[in-house]
Amino acid sequence: MLTIAPDVEVLARFGRALADPIRCRLLLALREAPAYPSDLADALEISRTRLSNHLACLRDCGLVVAVPDGRRTRYELADERLGHALDDLRTAVVAVEADRTCPDADEKGCC
Repeated sequence: MLTIAPDVEVLARFGRALADPIRCRLLLALREAPAYPSDLADALEISRTRLSNHLACLRDCGLVVAVPDGRRTRYELADERLGHALDDLRTAVVAVEADRTCPDADEKGCC
């Protein structure tokens, strides 16, 4: 039975998924179009085993789904709104990055 996760749980799952650069790249690739694991591994230049682990994490977080396609499995974002959310996050981060309010950010490596 499919249930809707509470808001805090959803944000925590999203944060867990975005905490790894490979998972971020995977989400951005799937934002463009559904894809097969072999194509994703080639595009991201990682092993299929490593890719499989990251896809499993994204599935467990509820962000991607595996869709049977004959003898293959295609991956896609679980909800098209996730693509919009990724775009919003990207532009928000760019906006924050451009508006550095900490005068010591460069030497402290913060902000």
